[in-house]
Amino acid sequence: MASFGKLKYVTASNFSKFRDYFKAECLKGFVCHANTFDNVKGDFPIGFLIWNLGRKKDITEVDCDIFDKDRNIEGNKKFISVNKGQVINDWLRNYYDKKDVIGYLRFVGPDFQANSGVYITSKPKESDVKESRIQTITKNNIKEMSIYISVRHCIEANWLNDRDQFLYPNDGWEKDKEFQNDCLAFALFHGQNRISATNGVNHWIPFIEWDVGAHDKFDSHFMTDFIEGKVEWMLREPSLFYNAGAGGEGGGSTGRVPYKEKKALKFSKIAKNVFKAGQELWKYYHAQPNCNANASLYDIREHFQGRNAQGKMNNKSDDEKYNELIGDLRSALKELAQKIEPKVYEYGFLKG
Repeated sequence: MASFGKLKYVTASNFSKFRDYFKAECLKGFVCHANTFDNVKGDFPIGFLIWNLGRKKDITEVDCDIFDKDRNIEGNKKFISVNKGQVINDWLRNYYDKKDVIGYLRFVGPDFQANSGVYITSKPKESDVKESRIQTITKNNIKEMSIYISVRHCIEANWLNDRDQFLYPNDGWEKDKEFQNDCLAFALFHGQNRISATNGVNHWIPFIEWDVGAHDKFDSHFMTDFIEGKVEWMLREPSLFYNAGAGGEGGGSTGRVPYKEKKALKFSKIAKNVFKAGQELWKYYHAQPNCNANASLYDIREHFQGRNAQGKMNNKSDDEKYNELIGDLRSALKELAQKIEPKVYEYGFLKG
């Protein structure tokens, strides 16, 4: 049997029931960009696959040649099948918490296609709350939430990885403090951090007043206290009845035990470069007249970039100094993303 179409029926956990019935051997296949077809928009792969229906095999992966627009083969790619309980959103459930909320994580489907809808906010939309696309961020889960958003955004989406699924990781990340702290730095300064002081107290300022020349006291020092090891939080303690681990679909509950980091968090050199670039941007903002002492990165961007008639934030500013500083921050963040990327595969958040 020959088939062509999107590859979610091969990869997505929502199609696991379909794969329970459709069992066959994939003999060969190739993918091409969707816009190869007339009037088709979007950056995703179209797969052409040949199946041997006479051999009933579980579909776990398919290996496809990659054709460019000029019909040249430019390598191959594996598309991995993912079942219920094996995606990153299942892992995230281990860290749900509602005590002392400092923000909200908006999360959607666990593939690159949905990444633009994954961000941190201080005021979720009612529709997202109703559709259970929101989870609270607290002192107890900020590290895991930072890992989640970092893993989702440190690798750029493209047409070829558009349907790749983010997975339930192995437990290697739990002992890797540098990885955890890299992810915290990434989450603090990434553009998908949409925390705003206009929606309440901003707990995400990664500096103290003296660092940035602020003229007024910040309403919250949570983030610097957390970084300096002054915040006590509850560490997750797995229940004996919880089947943790990749692919686990266990029930039961998890408990938490008090834990206090006795020392300040240690950041890698590359993460420190992000903080330095961010500090210069904050200092420049606080030198502006009528600035808001509690401004977040999102507020700073809005101040300099403004919005168009449709209410969308502009991509650039008329202030060249700001453009230089935000450019430096983005360059430092890109280098940090490249440092995080290999760990995404090492810990099983993605399969190569």
